[in-house]
Amino acid sequence: MSLSRREFIRLLGLAGAAGMLPVSTFAARRLPTDLYEVPKFGNLTLLHITDTHAQLNPIHFREPNVNIGIGGAFGKAPHLVGEAFLKHFGIEPGGIEAHAFTYLNFDEDAAKFGSVGGFAHLKTLVDRLRAERGDGNSLLLDGGDTWQGSGTAYWTRGMDMVGAGNLLGVDVMTGHWEFTYRDDEVIRNIGAFKGDFVAQNVKVREEALFDYRFADFAGFDEDLGLAFKPYTVKEVGGVKVAVIGQAFPYTPIANPSRFIPDWTFGIEDGRMQEMVDKVREEETPDLVVVLSHNGMDVDLKMASRVTGIDVIFGGHTHDGMPAPTLVENASGKTLVTNAGSNGKFLGVMDLDVKDGKLRDFRYRLLPVFSNLLKPDQGMLDYIAGVRAPYRDKLEEKLATAGETLFRRGNFNGTFDQVICDALIKVQDAQISLSPGFRWGTTVLPGQAITMDNVMDQTCITYPETYRREMTGAEIKAILEDVGDNLFNPDPYVQQGGDMVRVGGLDYVCDPTASMGERIQEMTLNDGTRIDADKSYVVAGWATVGSQAPGEPIWETVATYLRDVKTVKIERLNTPKLKNVAGNPGISSYPSML
Repeated sequence: MSLSRREFIRLLGLAGAAGMLPVSTFAARRLPTDLYEVPKFGNLTLLHITDTHAQLNPIHFREPNVNIGIGGAFGKAPHLVGEAFLKHFGIEPGGIEAHAFTYLNFDEDAAKFGSVGGFAHLKTLVDRLRAERGDGNSLLLDGGDTWQGSGTAYWTRGMDMVGAGNLLGVDVMTGHWEFTYRDDEVIRNIGAFKGDFVAQNVKVREEALFDYRFADFAGFDEDLGLAFKPYTVKEVGGVKVAVIGQAFPYTPIANPSRFIPDWTFGIEDGRMQEMVDKVREEETPDLVVVLSHNGMDVDLKMASRVTGIDVIFGGHTHDGMPAPTLVENASGKTLVTNAGSNGKFLGVMDLDVKDGKLRDFRYRLLPVFSNLLKPDQGMLDYIAGVRAPYRDKLEEKLATAGETLFRRGNFNGTFDQVICDALIKVQDAQISLSPGFRWGTTVLPGQAITMDNVMDQTCITYPETYRREMTGAEIKAILEDVGDNLFNPDPYVQQGGDMVRVGGLDYVCDPTASMGERIQEMTLNDGTRIDADKSYVVAGWATVGSQAPGEPIWETVATYLRDVKTVKIERLNTPKLKNVAGNPGISSYPSML
């Protein structure tokens, strides 16, 4: 059963030790000399990665200075940044954990502590923890967004990451950007994956069921109409664990449905409740886990509505949360976690489960610092083999970073601005639009900007650019639509991305306003006010509805970088913000009204 009220009250007393709540015992804790010394506890361990976005090698990744929470999310995790984040979770400023979890003092600390992630280093850590806990006492869960995000993933159609996941020892995964390959490629990759791919919320369209192309796929359930296996049951440390999959619910809206025409998605919390009830009745597990790609706000709401789930391991919104959130529902409590992105973190949850109940747990979200972990040689060799056919192209030095180039936060990052400026310059446009993706690695000042870096920022299966005329009213409608996706108070309406990035355009944004009123005072860079009825030349990329006619965006950006030589952002088109003063989800922002 899920956590009862009595169990929850008892766990509150253990919260400090477990790292769950920002209480004084957690704030006063001392890190071991070895950052990765995680004492064994309980009788099973669940390890969790998510949103690695195909980053096989160590990278830098700057956390956001803007992650605004609206309505009920105000002041709550994950909508905390900088010093507010450190205070909430009791993390000492200035140290290695503060660098891992926040943007504070990023450049200096990145030089001090080094790069993060890398599958060879991650494998060393996973293998160490598994060995310490004993054979058969752990599961490695992958929350998805694994097969996309790099040049090699694009060119191998995700197969490089399938191989890396197999070497890493992933037991169960779900997906999102995995579905931006063609459906036959998705099926092929899942067939090569040695673990279980689960998703209870992906159905086959009724009109496709009669002559379904993948009827012989092992995960397809004709009776339920499900495209993939909804859950799997594993014996771990003598405990029966059910893992239910929850793929990204808005895939055909946020990404092209033309790649996956036979599949439908959705939050489907009603079906999730039915699935949990079915699993508990038919499988009699000791622990029920949901491996989710909802995004943390959606997971928090789902946990409040669906009963019988012990833990949700979440992804999609790239929120590195050092402690779980406990959510109350009609029959007990559910723990909700989120494990960051880009291979930067490994979630470690040790659990004490007995007689069908979660009795106690410990949780750590471990930052993966490449300087502190000896890389696994087998994984190094695999990565070298994957990159070998593309090495010359990936290692081309296009320009030098004159400042930190990053993407992460509700509004423009500096690398986003590079993309927007490239579109305007190369496509000869007045305004540029670039998607508010949350993936994309960071380049430090003085470092070469390589084609590898550009692919990290742009590598999708629908990269084509466009140049067209749009009226001022059409531009505003686009900004309003994305703004509502980001700032609607109901998490079930949100899709998890950030605000569309803009070039050549400034505006005022009120995140607290309602749909149609958030975007105000739009002007061109020279101060000319945007006229709703006037047409403007707009360049962009990543069209969802149909394929655009232009070259891939990485070619546009590469052309621009080869010309500018050294990148220094002259104008960052971040909007002026209204009614967010005092919001702990915003820090170090250039202009608030």
